[in-house]
Amino acid sequence: MPQLQKPKFHPTPKCIANAITVELRSQQVVYFSSFQPVFQHAEDDLRSFRMFTSTLIDMGQARQVDIVEAFDVPLATVKRYLKVLRVHGKKGFFTEPPRRSAAVLNDEMRLTVERLIAQGKTVPEVAKACGVKANTLHKAMRAGRLTGVKKKNLLPHPTLFPLKANVVRTTARP
Repeated sequence: MPQLQKPKFHPTPKCIANAITVELRSQQVVYFSSFQPVFQHAEDDLRSFRMFTSTLIDMGQARQVDIVEAFDVPLATVKRYLKVLRVHGKKGFFTEPPRRSAAVLNDEMRLTVERLIAQGKTVPEVAKACGVKANTLHKAMRAGRLTGVKKKNLLPHPTLFPLKANVVRTTARP
């Protein structure tokens, strides 16, 4: 997985493009157009940074290479977030990315599996009956998406066969 490269902000004014400068002031990044502040965000607010720089590029106020050189970020990242702006708009930077749902254990399959488990079948038996890998069922149980099978206690109950405390065991043979 690629490493996140945060933009580098400078405390001295830095020219991004024609009449657009940026400056870091007390942990706030401030963008100026002809000496007028036009936007600001916190130094660690990546979403706002990506949204504003992509907007600058989309409006024709800056080029992709200007953003790359000014903030020392990869060109691929600049292109990726410009596409986010063009496809989803500004809200695309602030919404959580969609998560995939379970492809194998959908709601219908999950109910079937839970019914079979409730009937006392083991995980391998359920997996074979449903056409699902046992590993998939175990993983879903660990994640809490499925109710698990209660393991049978294979040890005898202690009250049935109490241990004798005074018995000395020897390993010597006669």
